Amino acid sequence: MKKTITHPIIWLLTIIIFTATACKKLEENPSSVIVSSQFFKTQSDAISSVNAVYSSLNSDPNGDFPLYGRQLNLLVENASDNQIFSPSNTNPDVRALGVSTYIPSNSRIQKVWQQLYFGINKANIAIDNVPNVSADTVLKNRLVREAKFIRGLLYFNLVRLYGDVPLVLHEPKSVNIEDLLVKRSATATVYQQIIADLTDATSLPKNYGTADLGRATSGAAHSLLAKVYVTQKLWPKALTELNTIINGGYGYGLFPNYKDVFQKATKNGIEHIFSVQFESNLGAKNVVQNLSQSFTSFNTGTFPIDVPANKSVYELFSPVDTRRETTFYDSVYNAATGKYVVFKNAYTPYFNKFVDYTLSPLNTQAQSGVNYPVIRYADILLLYAEVVNNINGPNAEAYNAINKVRARAKITDLTPGLSADAFRDSVFLERRKEFIQEGHRWFDLVRQGGNIYVDALKKIPEKSAVSSKNILFPIPQTERELNTLLTQNPGYN
Repeated sequence: MKKTITHPIIWLLTIIIFTATACKKLEENPSSVIVSSQFFKTQSDAISSVNAVYSSLNSDPNGDFPLYGRQLNLLVENASDNQIFSPSNTNPDVRALGVSTYIPSNSRIQKVWQQLYFGINKANIAIDNVPNVSADTVLKNRLVREAKFIRGLLYFNLVRLYGDVPLVLHEPKSVNIEDLLVKRSATATVYQQIIADLTDATSLPKNYGTADLGRATSGAAHSLLAKVYVTQKLWPKALTELNTIINGGYGYGLFPNYKDVFQKATKNGIEHIFSVQFESNLGAKNVVQNLSQSFTSFNTGTFPIDVPANKSVYELFSPVDTRRETTFYDSVYNAATGKYVVFKNAYTPYFNKFVDYTLSPLNTQAQSGVNYPVIRYADILLLYAEVVNNINGPNAEAYNAINKVRARAKITDLTPGLSADAFRDSVFLERRKEFIQEGHRWFDLVRQGGNIYVDALKKIPEKSAVSSKNILFPIPQTERELNTLLTQNPGYN
């Protein structure tokens, strides 16, 4: 079988070699390559290079679905107890994610690995070269910190998904294959680099003008640092970051209406700390809607792309919880007939959050302009409740934080007098209801440790094959074939 070069370092090297030799005769045994620093001359070059780092979040170099808006969510939501593949999906690798039978050769697991490193490579190029551009020093420092924020975000995803991973911090300067093969670095070492990148990024501006909305801010860096510390169970450090976000004058808050979190008209609003930007009519890369459904017709036999794992997901919500109608739908208005089409089959209700209702007809969702929220203020409030509870027990501050989220959902305050364990369980349940389809649930289950993740998935009959090995995804097989220094995670052949 013919193999495609996909290892992130070798892939980048291949691009560089073709760029350097496309217009002249190939010379054997090259001792160097044309490096990107030769192309960094102006302030515009610096800005463009960092914009390219952002583009790695919402696009794919091969025209595939993007990292955010599809691939990452496909991986972690299908592998959680929230979601399962569409019954009409014929891709065996997607179906395997939904039933916990995925193996190292799974193409979706490999794609996420590739996209994460593709973005890291872009960030490394910017971080290495922007300082040498002839431009305003303040701007250059800001651009480097933006690239470091995204590199920290991508490595945070990598280390949580795969455990020990190669830590690559510079673009390659050699064509020697042996110099490009990198061993997996210990998880602790990767986290040290993530923390260093994000700490530097905390010096970013608090906000931007209209032309730069969507860029990483100091609030986004503090927020991501808080999530890193929570994942590592470093509660006092997490609390420091959370207090900075809540009390640091950033002006974050909750939308009064939960639905506004997922509306085109209200994107980059008060609750959005960092979102991946999408816009209408940008073509195939702009597919955030594919998280939820495909409005290909009003045929009730047409299955959406992903569906809730079972009815218990929908039943988590009380009828008065306003998040339910934003998260799910079971009917669609047909403007041609002036009537609602009610879907009645085993797979309803369907996911609803990322439908762009400004589009007409609705089956043009491939042009959706709804942003994908990576970090929002509700996440900060619920993390604050969790951290305070772990440090001081469920005191008034912890209750106040979780009750703000519940009040916005129009449900009653959490029952007072809970034990620390019961309060913690309530926080994770609230997180599940608040963030369905936003890529949090798998991470939340795994970071609790023990058998929490396995026990949760075994409640879903289709996911009975889950085991403790699934707290990490396998290192993609093709990556190991290209880089023989890569070892495999326990339990995977």
